[in-house]
This record gives sequence, C-alpha cells and structure tokens, in this order.
Amino acid sequence: MKIWNLLDKEIKPPKEINLTSQEEEGLRKLSDEELRAEGDRLKKEAIEGGELDDLLPRAFALVREASHRISGERHFDVQLWGGLVLHRGGIAEMQTGEGKTLSATTAVYLNALTGKGVHVVTVNDYLAERDAVWMGKIYHFLGLSVSCLIHEAAYVYDPAWKAKDEGLRPAADQTEVFLVQKEYLRPVSRREAYETDVTYGTNHEFGFDYLRDNLASGVSQQVQRGHYFAVIDEIDSILIDEARTPLIISAPDVESSQFYKLFAKAVERLAPEEDYLVDEKTKSVEITQNGIDKIEGLIGLKDLYSVENLKLVRYLESSLKAKALFVRDRDYVVRNGEIVIVDQFTGRLMLGRRYSAGLHQAIEAKEGVLVKEESRIFAQISIQNYFRLYEKLSGMTGTAQTSAEEFHKVYGLEVVTIPTNKPMIRKNMPDLVFRNLKGKYRAIAKEVKERNQQGQPVLIGTTSIEKNETLAGILASEGIRFEILNAKNNEREGAIIAQAGRRGSVTLATNMAGRGVDIILGGNPGSPKEAEEVKELGGLHVIGTERHEARRIDNQLRGRSGRQGDPGSSRFFLSLEDDLLRIFGGDRLKSLMERLDVPEETPIESKLVSGAISQAQARVEGLNFDARKYLLEYDDVLNKQRLNFYRERQKVLGALNKEELKTLIKEAVNGYLGRLEKNAASEEDLRNFVKEASLAKEEELEGIGWGNVRELADEKVTGFGELGFVGRQILGILDFLWMNHLEDIESLTESVRIRAYGQRDPLIEYRQDSHRLYEELKANFDAWVFNNIFKIAAASANQSPESREVKKDLPKEVFKNVGRNDLCPCGSGKKFKKCHGIGN
Repeated sequence: MKIWNLLDKEIKPPKEINLTSQEEEGLRKLSDEELRAEGDRLKKEAIEGGELDDLLPRAFALVREASHRISGERHFDVQLWGGLVLHRGGIAEMQTGEGKTLSATTAVYLNALTGKGVHVVTVNDYLAERDAVWMGKIYHFLGLSVSCLIHEAAYVYDPAWKAKDEGLRPAADQTEVFLVQKEYLRPVSRREAYETDVTYGTNHEFGFDYLRDNLASGVSQQVQRGHYFAVIDEIDSILIDEARTPLIISAPDVESSQFYKLFAKAVERLAPEEDYLVDEKTKSVEITQNGIDKIEGLIGLKDLYSVENLKLVRYLESSLKAKALFVRDRDYVVRNGEIVIVDQFTGRLMLGRRYSAGLHQAIEAKEGVLVKEESRIFAQISIQNYFRLYEKLSGMTGTAQTSAEEFHKVYGLEVVTIPTNKPMIRKNMPDLVFRNLKGKYRAIAKEVKERNQQGQPVLIGTTSIEKNETLAGILASEGIRFEILNAKNNEREGAIIAQAGRRGSVTLATNMAGRGVDIILGGNPGSPKEAEEVKELGGLHVIGTERHEARRIDNQLRGRSGRQGDPGSSRFFLSLEDDLLRIFGGDRLKSLMERLDVPEETPIESKLVSGAISQAQARVEGLNFDARKYLLEYDDVLNKQRLNFYRERQKVLGALNKEELKTLIKEAVNGYLGRLEKNAASEEDLRNFVKEASLAKEEELEGIGWGNVRELADEKVTGFGELGFVGRQILGILDFLWMNHLEDIESLTESVRIRAYGQRDPLIEYRQDSHRLYEELKANFDAWVFNNIFKIAAASANQSPESREVKKDLPKEVFKNVGRNDLCPCGSGKKFKKCHGIGN
C-alpha cells in the first residue's frame, strides 16, 4: 500500500507538516531549559505507552526548533516530509543536497523517545562519527544520548568530554571543523554504545555485532539489546548493492598455502579459450579438458577429478577464478603486503573483509604476498535477513525509484519521492559515444581543459582505480592540474572534496565521490563571493567516463551537481569498448562496431547505440536482481534454522546456573531416548547406552526399561548441583555442531546446482536436504548430551576450589568432544589443550 498517491499532478504536503508548524510557534517562546523539559515530558509519555503518531507534531517541532537554536539550520517542510516517511517505515527518495541527514533527525528522535534504541546505518565509519557529533548536538540538547560504532571502537557524544590532542585518532580525511567537534566523542564499551537512545554505525558493525553476540559464552559479553527501529542512509547501496555478499565470521583452520602457490603457478600456464572459458556476463570461468590435461601434467597427477583428489579441485577452481576474473586495482589492491578488497559500488577499501571459499588465498598466491590460513565459518547472515530482524525499517537515498519493485518485494518497503526544496536546474546533457577508448579519453581531456580554462570546477567519475589512474596520466600529459581520489589515497578524501567546488578545480575520483558527498560551490565551508563566481560559470560540471551496471550509480554521480537549486551540468562520455557495452551490448552492436568507419574523436550518433546502452543496463540490473533473489531464497531457508538455533542457544546462555538449564538437558535426553525407541533399539542396547553414558551403575541395570531410564535420567538431572561448567560445555558443543552445519550447508549449496542437470529443482532439493541436515544437528546434540552430560556433571561435582589445579583421572569419554580451546572437563580452569589435551 502506498503511503501517498504520487500520481497526482500536484503533490500536497501531508497535514502533519502544518501541525508541526503550529506546534513550533508555541515552542519558540520557551527557554532552552523549558524546551528540554518538554522533551523529557514527551519521553515519559512515550515510555508509558503513548502513541507515537499522537506525539509526532510536537516531537518534530521540538527537533526543528532545537536544530535552529543550535546550528542555525531550520528543517525545510520537505525535510519534515522525509522524516514522516521514515517514521512510517518507508523509503524517502530525496535529491542530493536536500539534507537527508538533518531530515532523519525528526523520525529518529520521535522513535528514540520509546527508550528502545534507534540504529542509524551509514555507508562508512567517517559518516557514523560525523553524524554522531553533528546530529548528536540536537539529540543531546533534547535529553537523548547518542553513540557511534566504528571498526573495533565505540564512542558516545559527550559535550563535557574534551579529548587531548595526542588522544585524537588519525583524521586527515575530515574537515577542520569536524576535527574540533570530534573531541566530544568519548570512548566507551560497545555495550554502553548500544545502551544509548541513538546509535550510529555501518551495516557491517551492526551485523557483525549480532553474529558475535550469538557466539558469546555469556550474557555479559553480548552488546546488542534488540532490533527496534533502523534508519538506513543510502539504503539502495546497503540493501541492494551490498546484498550479494553475506556477513561472515570465520577463524583460521588448516594451512594450505603451498597448494595455492602450486596452483597459482600452474594456472598461469593456461591460455584463455584453449584451456578455459570465461563468461563475463555471469562472472564465471570453466576449465576445458585441454586445461585439465595441462594441469595434471604440471602438478604430476593422473586423475585430478578422482574422489581422493576432490580437495585439490577446489584449489584449482579458486586459482583459476583469481587469474581470469579478478583484476588488480579494480577488484582489489595490494597494500602493505596484503590483498584488500575494493567495494565495486563505492570505490572504497573494505578493510578486514576477505573473499570466501579459498578465493582470497588464491589471489594472495597470484600476487606473491603471504598466503594466510583458510578459515572455517563460525557464523553468517545475509544483509537482507539481518535487517529483517528489525520491528520497523526505513531508509533514505537520492536514487530509489529504479529499484522500487525490489524494495517492495524483498523488504515490504514503499518508495516515496520527496519534492526538492528549490527547483532543480542542473543541465543533464546527452551522452557522447565514441568508437573506442582512445577517442573517448581524448574527448574527455579536451572538455576538461576547456571548462578548466574558463574556471568552472569539474568532477570526473571513473568506475575503477585502474581507469582512474589511466585517465590521470592523460590529463597530466595535457598539462591539466587536478586532484586524484581513489581507495589508495582515501586518507585525503575530506580535504580533496572540500576543494572540489572551488573555481578552477579538477577532481578525478572513483565512485567514492559519487555517494553521500556534498560538494559546496566555492569550497568548504566556502566563501560567498567565490560561490557566486562559480555559479555564474555554470556551477559544478560532472563528467561520467562510462555507464555503471546500475542506473542508480550514474544518478548518484550526477547528483553531486545542482544541489539546493544551484546551477550545474553533467555529461557521460562512452565508448563501444566500455565493459558494459562490450559484454551486454548484443550482436547488433558488435556488428555496428565492425562496420563503423568514424574518426576516433567524433561522437557516434545512432539510435541503435542509445537503445543498446539502456538495454544493457536493464539486462545487468535484471541479472543482479536475480543473483540477489537467488541468494535470498537460499538464505531464507538457512535463516529459519539460524533464528531457531540462536533462540535455543540464548536459552542456554540465559539459563547458566538456573533450573531452566536442567529442563533443557531433560528435553535433550528425552529426545535422544525417543529416537532410540522409535528406531527399535533393543533393551539390551538400551542398557549398554545407559552404562556407557555413566547414567547408572552395573547393579542398577538389571531389568531396566524405557520408562525406568527416563525416570532415572530425570532424577539425575534434577539432582545436579553446580551447572555453570555443564552449561559452558553445552554451549561449546552447540557452537561446534552449528559450525559443522554451516559447512554442510555450503557444500549442499554447491551440490544442488549440479542436480539441475538431472531435471530437479535445486531450491526444492536444497530445502529438503537442509531440513534433513538440521534435524541431524538436533539429533547429534541430543546424543551428545545423553552420552556426556552425566560424566561431565559427575566430574564437575567432584571438584573443589582447593583441587582445581590438580588434574583428575577421568574416563576418556569425558574428553571425546572437547575442543582444544574449551575449558578442560577436569576442572583445572585451564584450556583443554594446556591440560588433559597436551600431546593430543
């Protein structure tokens, strides 16, 4: 259901905006103290159950008045409109420069009054810190607490806190104004950060904290307190562009660097087309029989694809992908001897992120850097299913309508386009298409030179670091002075962007400058005189050097110009050799390329070319949507299991040293016995199981039956004393089983694709087999509890504080499923590997 009918010729502001303005008139008369008191009153009313919709006009007016008093910025009506969309759980599409960050404060404040905590999701750490300070002033003024999460750190906004100069974190990427304000961020624990009313952070920080909480060994180690309301800035970037990459927590497992080095050298000897085939549309590579023969000869194997060599096949496939599909300075950079992934949508470095399934190791071997250990997955979740945890979700961006269908189908979110505060006067010029890259780059250099000589600021957007640097060389050869911005020098981002709107400036940037960046005419903070001069010259001119796979990314780049009614212009320069047209242009465009006899510097005017560009983008968007849909369909199956498993794990975590843990143990024991009875185990087998589990002594086994065993187990569990140690062991086995389950699911995902060749639906096969695997997980847990819990409880009961450093003689079965890093069952307080596990 749409929030408003946007098909009307005249879009009228909602009535809530008029009500807010009426409330504001009364608030202007109040002193600062009276305004804060009004905020306290609203918060008390909200916590006591007051309807937020009833409080909305007053709350919005409070934020508007507080902002005006603190920063001089008074929300425009359209900004209040955007906040209303966010509060109602929609997506506010607001053009760049319309003040989305300030607009969100109204919805965030209103929902934070409940005391449940609101999460504001940003696209990078810098924005999380910046907004926690700039917007934090408003919230703090009205009595709310604010925090931000960045990589491996957390801070609260505290005006009374003054960080010493030597205590400030490196911040060369921020403006001088923000450097001073940053002193108000006081370091706190992550848990304290989540206790505040408003928490800023990236989607990775929130998502990984959720996964870590579900790996915690105690409630005190968990940091999040629920998922009430999330406002996502640049929502299309986070929920769509990044949705194909799940969040994964892993740890080193087996050293296999030598194999990756071996196969990296071997695949370098393979020739494209002859030894392997690349499909650029699906971004896949397939080795030919000739290639297999070559590899077998190079590594000295007769049958690479035999059962005993299947593990080697994985090394080969990863190494071949690294060679054929992943390009240095496009997909990744080599920095300080490490492979760092480049985000294809933002152009930023994804520090700490690694490709999965051995691909990262294969790239390390290809580039000759240290090959790190492979990892085992401990926990994972897709971006989509993490944000589905929230009771209410909303977001804002400048480009959402092109993905409105996906937002509705996947998240149930409606897109509402908010009118601009002032008319948009930017001139979007027609694309210029050239025969080849050489001609395109010459034309770009010519246009930049002409506009630069006039003094008009120019922003040039490229799709990769590689092309960024190629064009830099061409501009330099033409004598053009410019600033270059890409992931390799992002520490100067703030300083470069601050000058990008000045007279005569030329900025050559990757996608880093295409989203969430405000380029102010005349410079930042800018002088009014220079700003007027730049406006007279036509404002900021944006040049796109090729079309992106998604129209939204193109629109984001264009949106750097023409903010808040400023003049501006944009033009895209394309060539028939651009990746998008080369891969997705179709046969007609390829034949056109072969027939053309046009000079390199002359633009091609052809309806066929214009149509091919639109069709190519539509095809890629469709393929990417299918890829995300495919991932989500499979992750939905795992997500049900994940939520159920985490729920059960949380029961154990919250029940340590409590009677609830005994109930959980009884359920597991009864589950195991029920399966034994269902599988028609004899009473003799039953007695053997009971004996091996140390549930009863030899003399107690005579005549024992199913009912007796259940009663005996119930009595034993009821009589358990100290359960903390038992609970920790149960947590350990749960995590071990879940980790194995994730590996089984990963293998299943690969195997069901092959079944499609047998005319079977891979998704149905996946659902059936994943259900079976999860049932096996539960059965294995019940079996472990029955076979080990009575031994562990007995051993734990025999321990005394005085003898904790003394190793006890315990049956070998007690140590059967103990991990090397688990506490030793003997009660010494040491890890198993440093106690009874020495030498094992």
